Amino acid sequence: MKHTPIIGHIIKGFIDVRDKLTGDKNPVKEQEEVLEKLLKKAKNTAFGKHYKFKNILDSESPADAFAKAIPYFDYNRINEEWWQKLHEGEEDVTWPGTPDYFALSSGTTGKTSKRIPVTDDMIDAIRKTGVEQVFALSNFDLPPDFFELGILMLGSSTDLNKVEGHEEGEISGISASNIPNWFRGYYKPGEEIAEIDDWDERVQKIAKEAANWDIGALSGIPSWIELMLQKVIEYHGLKNIHEIWPNLQVYTSGGVAFGPYKKSFNALLGKPITVIDTYLASEGFVAFQARPETDAMQLSTDSGIYFEFVPFEPEYIQQDGSLSDDASALKLSEVKEGQDYVLIISTVSGAWRYLIGDTIEFTDVKRAEIKITGRTKFFLNTVGSQLSVNKLDDGVQELEEKFGIRIPEYTLCAKRIDGEFYHCWYLGTEDKTDDEELAKALDESLKNANKNYKVARSKALKGVKVVSVLPSVFHDWNGKNKKKGGQVKMERVMGEEKFKEWEAFVNE
Repeated sequence: MKHTPIIGHIIKGFIDVRDKLTGDKNPVKEQEEVLEKLLKKAKNTAFGKHYKFKNILDSESPADAFAKAIPYFDYNRINEEWWQKLHEGEEDVTWPGTPDYFALSSGTTGKTSKRIPVTDDMIDAIRKTGVEQVFALSNFDLPPDFFELGILMLGSSTDLNKVEGHEEGEISGISASNIPNWFRGYYKPGEEIAEIDDWDERVQKIAKEAANWDIGALSGIPSWIELMLQKVIEYHGLKNIHEIWPNLQVYTSGGVAFGPYKKSFNALLGKPITVIDTYLASEGFVAFQARPETDAMQLSTDSGIYFEFVPFEPEYIQQDGSLSDDASALKLSEVKEGQDYVLIISTVSGAWRYLIGDTIEFTDVKRAEIKITGRTKFFLNTVGSQLSVNKLDDGVQELEEKFGIRIPEYTLCAKRIDGEFYHCWYLGTEDKTDDEELAKALDESLKNANKNYKVARSKALKGVKVVSVLPSVFHDWNGKNKKKGGQVKMERVMGEEKFKEWEAFVNE
């Protein structure tokens, strides 16, 4: 469907006007209101009665009373104690009614897929944040005709499984099957292709149709978007993707930090595009990048999620990545910039003081802007080397710059070899490399970036080993362990057990 440019001007004009009308956000106040709404709506659920939400609402400071009354829940705990009852047909468990959907998490951690309730209220909240993100595009100085182009969303299949009166699928599939009607004309690959479950088949269809679409924006996880772009380029014998989609101007990345993919991604383009980060988890639409001056993301403080922040201190984190009950949580009004926090959320899907598994830091407290710094379980703290995933990402990016190579994928493990600890890295690259040189450079850059690592290297951490493999090995590993595409993300840090399986797989 092609629109006359008038529509683009109307949309852009509407966005600009709305932006001027809404004025400044007040994230702290919004958060107080969100908590109150959550407590009011859930006070008569089994959970709300058990934890006496009515008393919390009547107290002088509901936020403090809430933090005092309710323990932290990770998925396993809330599922065993509460969500399990939903599958037994109970209603009003942690949220009024029963959810129509369950999001199957991609399970970057843990063995099996988690089933996370997605209520109608959550679908509304995700949609509201999505619309806010579209409005925030007015900050990115895009031409009016951008607002008439197609948006290609590469998530998981929208063909959801029907199970006992509800539907199950990954959050990107659930969201895409609930897109608002006005958006359907822009949405690609369209409903028919989006329902194809087999990832390779779906991408083949996209490649075939690509020439019929005028794509202005892409959305999806970097590694899978990259593979899709390669397939389209290959299928049509192109030099780069702009030869077929000359108006491609925006990529909204999500799920993982874009940094490691920057170099290999840009190699597929004919001209620079605007990359906008988003943070959509199975548990909700957490944050999105709202302005071009920063790559930090603004927390979605006014649509169905209440946030708390636990300082990321080793004594608060259990071996399995969960929190000890005495870890103290801060409200948005109490956080500081530049400190790592474990993110805790309570939501309109009936997650309460829920450990989403990510660590974040604030880059701008007043605007509630954050960066994801890693996963509580993926934090590499063997022998005190305290490395967060973004420090690892930075180290890999320095290698790319120093050696002029591209490394879109990597994983590592702190592994015992003859009783000594080594950081064993696998780097995914198609370029010729000298692994010993890479190991030396990586070690140096991490020593410079992190004093704890430097100390560990002088004591218990014996050294760094690097093995280069093709990036396709990582994609095949993901394909073997889970389905390809969608929300599937590569684990950056593995435990020794998992790493054994990985090494066996690589050596096949």
